[in-house]
Amino acid sequence: MIEVHELYKSFGSNRVLDGVSFRIEKGESVVIIGRSGGGKSVLLKLLIGLITPDQGSVRIAGEDIGKMDERQLMPVRRKFGMLFQSAALFDSMTVAGNVGFVLDREGRFSEAEIARRVAEALEMVDLSGTEQKKPAELSGGMRKRVGLARAIVYQPEIVLYDEPTTGLDPIVADSIDHLILRVCGRLKVTSVAVTHDMRSARRVAQRILMLHEGRIYFQGTPDELFQSADPIVHRFVHGISDTRKDFF
Repeated sequence: MIEVHELYKSFGSNRVLDGVSFRIEKGESVVIIGRSGGGKSVLLKLLIGLITPDQGSVRIAGEDIGKMDERQLMPVRRKFGMLFQSAALFDSMTVAGNVGFVLDREGRFSEAEIARRVAEALEMVDLSGTEQKKPAELSGGMRKRVGLARAIVYQPEIVLYDEPTTGLDPIVADSIDHLILRVCGRLKVTSVAVTHDMRSARRVAQRILMLHEGRIYFQGTPDELFQSADPIVHRFVHGISDTRKDFF
């Protein structure tokens, strides 16, 4: 479903990605971890063509998006849904308006069809009956769930998650993880999540990629990650700063 080959990206003199390569199979759930500022969010933007690489290629379902203009990118982007870190809801719109926004903008669906799809998406994230509420009336966890409903309402093939549990308490974060697993299981979508939350990564990932100094430093199952004796992997997973490395 996703194939990244020798991807390089710099901003000025700062090289963020330095030859990143990986594959993600259809229906797979992959989590990308790494230090803050290490290129994880840049990588997500490259996957959907919001920015272009300096070198290398990104193929989505076999199509090289680096060679596409904005018009050609539109059908590729329709394969994606995205849950933003802040949920990125429109405060002036109701929950139904937020979830159905992309369907309404397309202009191809009747009001009844939009309402049906919105209701289905909200049911999947356990928010049935909230259609007329405004974002200000919702808790942080509920806003994340509305954002997830909006990400899946178009029935995408791939869902991207940018720090899905950031700012949530452990119980709410756990509920978001279970919803991610539910979406992956029911809709058979390919999931790619960027997170610093190691508990979340362990729960939702079939495979974990670790970015370090612009490259894929590690890839493997959650168990392989947490059992790794590599000092760089170990320190990151257990939240140990470099100043304490002499303790190992």
